[in-house]
Amino acid sequence: MPRPINFDNSYARLPEKFYQHQSPVPVTSPAHIRINHDLADMLGIDTEWLDSTDGLQVLAGNAIPEGSDPIATVYAAHQFGNWNPQLGDGRAVLLGEVISKDGNRYDLQLKGSGPTPYSRGGDGRAPLGPVLREYIVCEAMFALGVPTSRSLAAVTTGEQVYRDEAQPGAVLTRVAKSHIRIGTFQFFAAKGDTDALKSLADHVIERHYPEALEFENPYQGLLKGVIENTAYLVSRWQQFGFIHGVMNTDNMLISGETVDYGPCAFMDAYHPEAVFSSIDVGGRYAFQNQPKIAHWNLANFAQCLMPLLALNADADANTSTNTDGPSDEDDPALKLARTELDKFPDIFYTHHRQAMAAKIGISKPDETTDELVRDLLALMAQEQQDYTLTFASLARHIESPTDDNNADTLPDAFAPWLTRWLNVIDDTSASLQLMLRTNPQIIPRNHRIEEAIQAATLGNFEPFHTLVERLKNPFDSALASSEYALAPMPDQQVQRTFCGT
Repeated sequence: MPRPINFDNSYARLPEKFYQHQSPVPVTSPAHIRINHDLADMLGIDTEWLDSTDGLQVLAGNAIPEGSDPIATVYAAHQFGNWNPQLGDGRAVLLGEVISKDGNRYDLQLKGSGPTPYSRGGDGRAPLGPVLREYIVCEAMFALGVPTSRSLAAVTTGEQVYRDEAQPGAVLTRVAKSHIRIGTFQFFAAKGDTDALKSLADHVIERHYPEALEFENPYQGLLKGVIENTAYLVSRWQQFGFIHGVMNTDNMLISGETVDYGPCAFMDAYHPEAVFSSIDVGGRYAFQNQPKIAHWNLANFAQCLMPLLALNADADANTSTNTDGPSDEDDPALKLARTELDKFPDIFYTHHRQAMAAKIGISKPDETTDELVRDLLALMAQEQQDYTLTFASLARHIESPTDDNNADTLPDAFAPWLTRWLNVIDDTSASLQLMLRTNPQIIPRNHRIEEAIQAATLGNFEPFHTLVERLKNPFDSALASSEYALAPMPDQQVQRTFCGT
């Protein structure tokens, strides 16, 4: 009989300084919550086996499947700007890697699977609520077209997890192209372990950025690829009003995927300074700050690569007599790093500009488009308008510009802006189609997620399943009249989200 999961564990073949062997800690009475059959099929994993008792035991951490080599990986981080020299997978175990049907490699990780050597005194477990939140939001992000980790399965453990109060425990099976973080590089850079840095960088190039080998210095190519992917990722967050909430360097994947959906949220009413994370008391990771924080994180990644960027440097270039400190002229590695880092703002701006223009039905942005977008966002903030519903309603305004009976008619303050906007729309049909492809009708709203979590805590998972199903088709115009499209009433608003650790 073939293996239900065909593992090929490349990260576990790196030296053991990158991880520690660690099996999941068994739980007492697991039960299935949900299996992502579409994702399992893409990964070539036997869905019938996942649904079986044997599959459940693996998803809960009670059994190790054939071919798995479970490990907990080590990394460091800047957390809210503060340096922490050693972190690691404190409540997660990497079961291994699989090759999907499209030839790509993916990690399978159990999150909430018990303590590891990096738990720092924690229990290594995950409450049910954060597991369901991550399942809902990451799958919604995938449907929106945002690069993201994904959820293969969620199971209950039959045990209680103690935070502020006792909560049901759960385990999430998370899938990502890899779980290698900026913080993984920082851990070895801080130790001055250039051999480990090189091994890690070579692994990442082979796995994620083979085009870097075309560069004279492949590590410049690696930096370039990570910068480009991160700029695109954050532009997509901004496009949909998503706030990650904890953009520490250990939560930024080298692959350019969104990961760690703890204190995250989609905005309801637009405000550029919006913060939902209960731990971001200073607003470091507010919505408007996400691009510059990404740039700051990438600067730390570039710093880690400096010894590798210097490997191919001309030794004669280091003979300068300049005593005023290093410059691009007398430090070739610094020049390579700055060359790539300085491109980030333009790369991000290009992606973001195109996305925001598309949201108002314009395929080729210009200065007039830029002004329209800026003024629209200012109006939305001034009038406290819902981010998602405002853009969705603009499409209906194109269809019926004089329909005052529209339930989502914008406030009178928008009238001058609407006139300016319609005057630059040349082809209303083309603009309408572009907007319908770009602006979702529904997003995973905080209050709907909390409703699903509260019901599940009481044993009713139907709201969770229904929400996941609805979010599979966020651009379906038929959902415009759905209850899932509605903004929260004042008594439904969720102001703070939590990590669950």
